[in-house]
Amino acid sequence: MGQTRLHFTANKLEADRIFAALDAAFEEDGLPIAVLELDEEKDIHEVSLYADGDVDPVEVRVKDILAGLGLPNAIEREVLPDVDWVSRSLEGLKPVRAGRFFVHGSHDRAKRRSGDLAIEIEAGLAFGTGHHGTTAGCLEVLEQVVLRERPRNALDLGTGSAVLAIAVAKLAHIPVLATDIDPVAVRVAAANARLNHAKALVETVTAPGFHHPIFARRAPFDLIVANILARPLMRLAPEMAKHIGLGGSLVLSGILDRQRDAVISAYVGQAFRHVRTLHREGWVTIHLKR
Repeated sequence: MGQTRLHFTANKLEADRIFAALDAAFEEDGLPIAVLELDEEKDIHEVSLYADGDVDPVEVRVKDILAGLGLPNAIEREVLPDVDWVSRSLEGLKPVRAGRFFVHGSHDRAKRRSGDLAIEIEAGLAFGTGHHGTTAGCLEVLEQVVLRERPRNALDLGTGSAVLAIAVAKLAHIPVLATDIDPVAVRVAAANARLNHAKALVETVTAPGFHHPIFARRAPFDLIVANILARPLMRLAPEMAKHIGLGGSLVLSGILDRQRDAVISAYVGQAFRHVRTLHREGWVTIHLKR
C-alpha cells in the first residue's frame, strides 16, 4: 500500500499549534508534517501529514490531538501515486540565472560557466531554490547591493534553503546569519551551506522572529535580506530597524505587486528610505536603506 496524505485547513495560529502538537506526537514515527499557506488574505493554511501503509490508526491519533486542542477534527485523505518524486522534480528543475548567480541541481553542473557564482541545490530540497520570482529577484538585487555597499555582517531572515545566505557569503566573503522558524528548513539550510562550501561563513539557527539571543550577539547588521511574506514583513519593521546599522540595507521580498506600497509605508515609518523596487512575475523585491 502506498502513501496517504491526511490534510485539513486552519488559520495561522491554529496551524502552528497543530503542527507543534503533531510534531511532538509523531516524532518517533518519523512521519512528515507540513504547513502550507493557501490564502494569505483569508488566513487559510493547510496542515498535511503523510503516512505509509494502514493510515486508519494514524488518523485516529490525529483526531484525538485535534480534539485535545479543542479544534474541529474533519480530516480529508489523499492517496498519493507511487512516483519517483526526485526524478519528477529533476524534470522541472531547470537552472536559473540571476545576475552572476547560477542556481542549479547536481544534474546541471556541466552548464556552469566561467565567472558564474554557482549555487547547487538538490531537487529533493528544492523549496527556495531561485526558481520562484521572489528568490530570483532577491539574488539580482543582492548582487548590486553587495558590490556597491560592501557589507561586513549580514542576516538572511526566514532563510528556507539558504540560497540567499549562500549567495551573499560567496559574493562578499562575509559572515551571514541564516535563521528560520522551521527546524527542518534550518537543517536543509545547513546541508546546502556545506554542499556549497559556505559552512564556514553561514551560521544556521532555528529562531522565531528576533527573540533569539543570537540576534543580540550578531547585530547590528549591514545587510538584512528577508524573503517571507508581506504581512510578517510589515510587523517586523520596528525590529528590523533595531537590528540594522545606520546606512544598512534591507532587501525584502515575498511581496505581491499590490502589497508594495503598504510594505514601503511600514518601513518609511521606521526611518527607512525606499531605494528601488524590482518587479518580477507579479512579485516585487524592495531595497530600502536605514
